[in-house]
Amino acid sequence: MADTASGTDPSGTLSDSPSDSPGTDWERVLNPRTVVILGASGRADNPMARPLRWLAERGFAGRVVPVNPKYDELAGLPCAASLADVEGPVDLVLAMVPAARAAEAVQDAGRAGAVAVIVFASGFAEVGPEGAALQEELVAAARETGVRVFGPNCQGIVHTPSRLFASFSAAAERPLTESSGIAYVGQSGAIGGSVLDLAAERGLDLTTWVSTGNQADVDLTEIGRYLVCRPEISVLAVYVENLRDGAAYARMAETAAAHGTALVVLRSGRSAAGKRAAVSHTGAMVGDDTAFRLVSRRHGVVLVDDVEELLAAATMLRGQPRPTGRGVAAVTTSGGAGILAADRCEGLGLRLPELAPETQEKLARLVPEFGALANPVDVTAQLFNRGDRAFGEVCAIVCADPSVDSLLVLVTMVTGQEAVALAEDLAAAMRGGPVPCAVAWLAGPDRTVEARALLTAAGIPVFGSVAVASRVLAELVREPGPDAVAAAPAPPGPLPSDGWELLDAIGVPRPEGRSAATAEEAERIAGELGGPVVLKAEGPAHKSEVGGVRMDVPPAEVGQVAAELLGLGGAVLVQRRAPAGLELLVGATSGGDGWPPVVTVGLGGVATEIHRDLATALAPLDRDAARALLRELRSWPLLAGHRGAEPLAVDAAVDAIVAVSRAATDPTVAELEINPLIVGRDGVVAVDVLVRRTEEER
Repeated sequence: MADTASGTDPSGTLSDSPSDSPGTDWERVLNPRTVVILGASGRADNPMARPLRWLAERGFAGRVVPVNPKYDELAGLPCAASLADVEGPVDLVLAMVPAARAAEAVQDAGRAGAVAVIVFASGFAEVGPEGAALQEELVAAARETGVRVFGPNCQGIVHTPSRLFASFSAAAERPLTESSGIAYVGQSGAIGGSVLDLAAERGLDLTTWVSTGNQADVDLTEIGRYLVCRPEISVLAVYVENLRDGAAYARMAETAAAHGTALVVLRSGRSAAGKRAAVSHTGAMVGDDTAFRLVSRRHGVVLVDDVEELLAAATMLRGQPRPTGRGVAAVTTSGGAGILAADRCEGLGLRLPELAPETQEKLARLVPEFGALANPVDVTAQLFNRGDRAFGEVCAIVCADPSVDSLLVLVTMVTGQEAVALAEDLAAAMRGGPVPCAVAWLAGPDRTVEARALLTAAGIPVFGSVAVASRVLAELVREPGPDAVAAAPAPPGPLPSDGWELLDAIGVPRPEGRSAATAEEAERIAGELGGPVVLKAEGPAHKSEVGGVRMDVPPAEVGQVAAELLGLGGAVLVQRRAPAGLELLVGATSGGDGWPPVVTVGLGGVATEIHRDLATALAPLDRDAARALLRELRSWPLLAGHRGAEPLAVDAAVDAIVAVSRAATDPTVAELEINPLIVGRDGVVAVDVLVRRTEEER
């Protein structure tokens, strides 16, 4: 159950929940006064015994009450026979009971006044219809009692500041005594355990760690939206498999940006809306997760591809400024590593600008004569044989160059105490500096353990790969996309079902023409239009692939050609020939699942999929955003006037894109595509249109 909150009040309650769901007091979840462990295990070797042991032994300040009628005492604590026997207020219940008893546990928790229950058991919707029925019972109990449910099939919560270890994950066996300012929320217990363990191994004890499992009630966007408001959390790392509510994800991202909390997301799986079989070029080429990526881009979310990148990006964002541009300086102990970095960065759209002459002059006093000064800066291994510890100074000089937005340090076989000295130098040089730093250390981790720990503590991530380090830097500097929802005009209202009538309604020009159901009718329409005409079969989605488009048909052949096209199914469209020009594709697809519609512009015609020259943005667009979208295309020079050619009617193309983007916000439109939109010198003409309604989608 995801509410619509965008923030929290001082008590930690989500402040604008829907009227049928009162705000949840998350403070009672993360800092509970009383935790009840329902079905507490007396077997020390049982993983489900871990939460009781950890809560009893690790400094949790609240009251812990194990519940199991078989015992009088567990872990040195008095054991209650049932939840009803627990005296005093209860905040959080850990349900260590089988799936069949989970709904009953929630009912009991409601009677005890608990705010939330963590259901660890599996055997719910993930196993089939019977499990799905149990999950529905669990949700019904949550709605009836007002108790929030984490899970089922989850691994619980760790909140380091309150010493709350409400989890059985083996990763929490680590002491986890510090608080890094990084929080994690994710659906997969196994991935979550890996994140918790790897973060701790790198010296980053997570401040808060939440496994949401099946998300029958509380989902990751809801708890995530609360966590990004917490003052002790500077970064929220998220692992997501199924985003069932795009609007909720957008609210989380927007809230994170408003509170200055960095959001890093690792996503697998696809949205339900993206699994439809697309019949248009737009649907086929845009991809299932385009709306997710565009929403993320709008709010500055960092998207990563694996767990290593998730932790590295979180480390960098926790302790360093975010890059403000794409200029990267590489400082390396090896010329070869510098070349690798240059290749990787260029392929990712990053620049390695040549450093200013005055910068190189300063570097020349420190870098050996056979090194390199321009960028990459190769200090060579000889720098470490002099004993003057100049590496940090080199990096500080490079970072002061006005062309540098981020620093990529490439270290090869610098190990042992030499590595420690390098790490101390670099951490000191970067502390409070204007640009962020990442390190790719190409040496065995076992020989650089202390050095890596020093850098991680300073907020400088250490990678084992030049490629991964470059990819994370590239993602950190991704600019917002060309969208202008706030400035866009209101949607045009209910739209006609017929594609050509829809174009008329939104003001996009089209060739004069009409549909014919018979060859004789086609001949009559052609005679009225005059001259050679274009005939199109209206049945097939991709007409050209089945010979469904015939150009410049002379009047004497219209009847024969029309009869052939009628054999393909549907009617025949008889149109006046459109003027010559550049063919564009202008399409829009409904987001579904709460995602905003996506507008796509690209080089159009029958070779659209071959060119794949596309740009996308969230609908609706204003004229400035539509023009920016066109400028993203490789083919933009053909519109603007290439090599002295007269510019085409860009303003008219912009108007058509804006009109399509507005139409896409109509809830009855699942997909709308004009292909091609012919852009000439005097205007535009939509030659073909495809429309799918949302009722067809259902």
